[in-house]
Amino acid sequence: VAAAQDQVRRALMHEPRGHAGMYGAVVVRGGAAAEGAHLAALFLHCAGYSAMCGHAVIALGRFALDYGLVPAPTRPETAVRLRCPCGPVTAFVPWDGRRSANPVRFHSVPAFAAATDLAVDVPGRGKVVVDIGYGGTFYAFLSAEQLGLDVCSSKSRDLVSAASAVTEAVKEQFKLHHPESEDLAFLYGTILTDGKDAFSEEPTTNICVFADEQVDRSPTGSGVTARIALQYHKGLIQLGQTRTFRSSTTGSLFTGKAVKATKFGNYNAVIVEVSGEAFYTGTATFTVEEEDPLKHGFFFK
Repeated sequence: VAAAQDQVRRALMHEPRGHAGMYGAVVVRGGAAAEGAHLAALFLHCAGYSAMCGHAVIALGRFALDYGLVPAPTRPETAVRLRCPCGPVTAFVPWDGRRSANPVRFHSVPAFAAATDLAVDVPGRGKVVVDIGYGGTFYAFLSAEQLGLDVCSSKSRDLVSAASAVTEAVKEQFKLHHPESEDLAFLYGTILTDGKDAFSEEPTTNICVFADEQVDRSPTGSGVTARIALQYHKGLIQLGQTRTFRSSTTGSLFTGKAVKATKFGNYNAVIVEVSGEAFYTGTATFTVEEEDPLKHGFFFK
């Protein structure tokens, strides 16, 4: 798709149909949704493609039931099996016989700690210590405090700039490895946190900056998955302990917990359950006219 049909992504994600923070999913059915999946999905954003998106999985779970993509859904909950670029993901969606509901929970691919306490020299900002976790895609994690910022009160522009600088520094100074596919061995973004990694009943807040300085509006499903894996690896959380994660951008909440220990290649990994909400905002038909010189979209930063 990236090589042959990228104009579809640009037309939908960029202006005038999208915007700088736009995110999307292309639903794929038939042979591409192989190995017992109900459907497959490609995740799109303003700069390209993603291997995993937890919030999109939550939305797709509801969509699959409400639009008849899952034969004979069951009450009170239906398992919706998706094929994502990172691998198989299962969403568990409430179903009353007529329509889907929230909250939706999902189990993703095994999550693991790729590196902990990694010293990184960030140009213009000094040395910081980051953790790198995998939750369907790789993220760097650190407290905003290390960068002289507060994830809850600092300006979004400052948080985005700092997180992007960390992402670029980690890319240059640390080589990632994925157990199954080197195509997935790339750093997707940086998640700045409030530093509250030890288990607590209180929510912990973070902001995820990915792709080309794009900001997640949710707590980030794949990010929660990776962060839970890191906390479990460090002994800060036990199997079955539920944590609540808050987005610093919208205040929306996800919960996450490690439900099973497993292996992923040479990594000690966990299966993480993430739960959250997704709501319909409408339906639309997009039109592309061949004679339109801006038919494939444009993008201002």
